[in-house]
Amino acid sequence: MPLDRLNWLILESLQKNARQSFSEIGRNVGLTSPAVADRVKKMEDSGVIKGYKAEVSYHKTGHQLKAVITLRAFMGRLKPFLEKVKEFKEVINCYRITGNENIIMEVVLYDQSHLEEFIDKLITYGETKTHIILSSVVEHGPIKRRG
Repeated sequence: MPLDRLNWLILESLQKNARQSFSEIGRNVGLTSPAVADRVKKMEDSGVIKGYKAEVSYHKTGHQLKAVITLRAFMGRLKPFLEKVKEFKEVINCYRITGNENIIMEVVLYDQSHLEEFIDKLITYGETKTHIILSSVVEHGPIKRRG
């Protein structure tokens, strides 16, 4: 689906606040509410808009630590890990990557002992490196129009 200037303006609005009304978006981009609804529906149907999610504070849910953990899988352990990682409740994002490591995960943990327990689960699959996140510099940055 080609994205014109108005579709990009709608996407920018939705990425800032997906709960705003179509009429509010329409006022900001110069369209009627039904026109915005039609464009949003088309972008949803084509897969440009994949869904809507709530942004949840890990601190407010009792998690004290957020970390990035890389895994360099042992020979023959990558496939089993790819099946198992979906069951780890600590993992909020997981990517298969290029380079020396095979996997990079973003995880939330209650405390240091929880981190230790989680790493103990991972080390059966490969070598890990853990990076504790101190603060967010850019978080959930919007995808923007080229040029």
